[in-house]
Amino acid sequence: MYPSRFHYEAPSTLDEAFEAIEAYGDEAKILAGGMSLIPLIKLRFAAPACIVDINNIPGLDYLEEESDGSLRIGALCRHRTLERSSLLRNNYPVMFATAPLIADPMVRNRGTLVGSICHADPQGDWASVMLSLGGEIIARNAEGRERSIPVSQFVVGPFQNSLQTGEIAVAAKVPPARGTRTGTYLKLERRVGDFATVGVAINLEMSGGTINRAGIALTGVGGNNIQCTSAEQSLAGKSLNASTIDQAARLAADAAQPKNDVRGSIEYKRHIVYTFVQRGLSSREARAA
Repeated sequence: MYPSRFHYEAPSTLDEAFEAIEAYGDEAKILAGGMSLIPLIKLRFAAPACIVDINNIPGLDYLEEESDGSLRIGALCRHRTLERSSLLRNNYPVMFATAPLIADPMVRNRGTLVGSICHADPQGDWASVMLSLGGEIIARNAEGRERSIPVSQFVVGPFQNSLQTGEIAVAAKVPPARGTRTGTYLKLERRVGDFATVGVAINLEMSGGTINRAGIALTGVGGNNIQCTSAEQSLAGKSLNASTIDQAARLAADAAQPKNDVRGSIEYKRHIVYTFVQRGLSSREARAA
């Protein structure tokens, strides 16, 4: 199927991008990696009047840790960069575990973390990871004003985000850790590169064996990526042992909102959530933090 006709803009600055967005309003779509947008356009599930391709805008492909210990990921930072990053390997284990599980090498070469979160697919992996980290999306308007939107408030429904008309998501941000970070991302998929049947993101920030902050989020088992607040609260201020791990795993399974489908039953998916949370919290790396 051929896409509907659309106007194409390839700005070389953010100012030019904002001019294109202002001209077309809600009928304009931003193209970063295009790994979700292009298939939607080709199948005519989306028919924007204008595509604003931001790939020619310099300075948006960064991955850097700031002086306060926070991490910023630019809008054009590719999955491939995250997959190969020694910074993530050493300091952001849940992100480093996730990057190789994103789709396939072709998608990872072009797709972006910020674009994935903006797409707001309930089976998208990065939104769960950013929920577990307490992450934010940085949105900028034509006047240069930026606002930080917690991912928990940014993804408002299936394929819906809270960007306002005239805003561009220019970066994602992870706050400084409250202790030593450990964690992982576990994903059940029918075949390599598939969307998650169930995904579980776990981030722990620990000092002396005590959990200062816990983040647990679920992929593919609800209309949105799900933050397991009760499971997180059950771990805060405690150490990892058989009892605390079992309680957190049960609370996370209770938070899941799966449906029966060709990928599995409700009971099966809840069991996978329980198993993945228990496995992630029981890992040698988590116990050693």
